[in-house]
Amino acid sequence: MRTNNLLRALILLLVSVFIFSSCEEEKKQMPPTQVTVVPVLQKDVPITHEFIGQTYGLYDIPIRARVQGFLEGRHFDEGSIVKKGQHLYSIDPQAYKANVAGQLSEVAGAKTGLVKAENDLNRYRPLAEANAVSQSDLDNAIAQYEASKAQVAAAQANYEIAQIELGYTEIYSPIDGIIGKTNAKVGEFVGQDPNPVILNTVSDVSSVNVEFFLPEAQYLMLARHFIGYIEQNRTPTDDDDKFLELILSDESVFKYHGEVVFVDREVNSTTGSMLVQARFPNPDGLLRPGQYAKIRAHLNDIKNAILVPQSCVIELQGQYSVFIVDDSSHVQTIQVEMGPKVDDYWVVSKGLKATDKVVLDGVQKVGNGMAVHAKEVSYESKAVKQ
Repeated sequence: MRTNNLLRALILLLVSVFIFSSCEEEKKQMPPTQVTVVPVLQKDVPITHEFIGQTYGLYDIPIRARVQGFLEGRHFDEGSIVKKGQHLYSIDPQAYKANVAGQLSEVAGAKTGLVKAENDLNRYRPLAEANAVSQSDLDNAIAQYEASKAQVAAAQANYEIAQIELGYTEIYSPIDGIIGKTNAKVGEFVGQDPNPVILNTVSDVSSVNVEFFLPEAQYLMLARHFIGYIEQNRTPTDDDDKFLELILSDESVFKYHGEVVFVDREVNSTTGSMLVQARFPNPDGLLRPGQYAKIRAHLNDIKNAILVPQSCVIELQGQYSVFIVDDSSHVQTIQVEMGPKVDDYWVVSKGLKATDKVVLDGVQKVGNGMAVHAKEVSYESKAVKQ
């Protein structure tokens, strides 16, 4: 019995030694970890900032009902292009025609009074010279004449005002542009709250203004760049580096470049930002007022910048690092300092050389000093090209 137990223990010991030896042999024969690496990219990188903005017409002119009355007619197609001086609306003119007629009669009455006062004065002058009437009677005649002249002038002014108000019953476009939807129906009383006062808006969209806010620090960067153009007495053109670009809501880039035309006089003390207005040519009429847009400002370039794919960068408690593979096929951990992000790349401001190759796939499988089998690949950027 005891012999059997010893024999069993010996067999187990031999089996264990065999298994351990096999594992060690297998471990010695395991190939290096497979990783893919990409060469760092070196090129000039434009530094841009983006700001949220909204579009406005070059001129957005509200069409107001300047007199009260019932809207009699609309003489255009809503949403169409109108010309300066084109007839837009008619307001019932009857009350204003009656007022013109009444003021005209007042002018006639005042002129009649003036004729009488002038005749009286002409009669009193020679009588006063002959002492046939008192000086006070002459003075009264002169005063009456002057008062009659003033009454004629006042009546004439009231008549002209009545004519102007009658003219306001016909509304014309003040500019060439696109007109929107009418805020009142034909037959509706307009010109007095709560009834519509602003009937419509005409917008000149040959160029568009984009208003946006930017923080004070970024304003200083933008202002310094713009001052360079001012000192040269010119504005950016398509032959210059891209200064201002307009990114539309579908992420497409508007094909015309813009320029800053207005900077507010002060920084808002509550928000710490400043209102800026940029202008973009719009000869195709693609842009309309009220659109959401982003302004991309190209401020400067980083020359010969070192870039790596963002997926290669490891961040831990605010510290950044990447894995590189050296000439002996060993992994090294490199602490780096990061600059701005460009599409799906990241600018490395310190820590890498232009000849380095960084680990792209397999970052989780490697560690400092590990021997690896590196396969070099070309990185395919997934960023949408504008």
